Amino acid sequence: MPANDDARDKLIANERAKLSATYLNGLAVAVFAVGGLAPIFSTSFSSAPLGVPLWVVTASASVCWIVSVVLHLVARRFLRELAP
Repeated sequence: MPANDDARDKLIANERAKLSATYLNGLAVAVFAVGGLAPIFSTSFSSAPLGVPLWVVTASASVCWIVSVVLHLVARRFLRELAP
């Protein structure tokens, strides 16, 4: 029975790691889309004058891109915890 318990524990740990990685990767995609792409599309396709300088939009989008990449890399790190 202990072998079955070990296999079950590994399976549970693997699923938890995959679930955490999926959540973080989804968060990374959301940050990229909402914070990185939406402001650029909004300023590009809007006929209204900008309420903030263009450099602020570019800087905030760049920060969101960086945060998105970092979250994705953290998600990949969770996958390193998978047990064979």
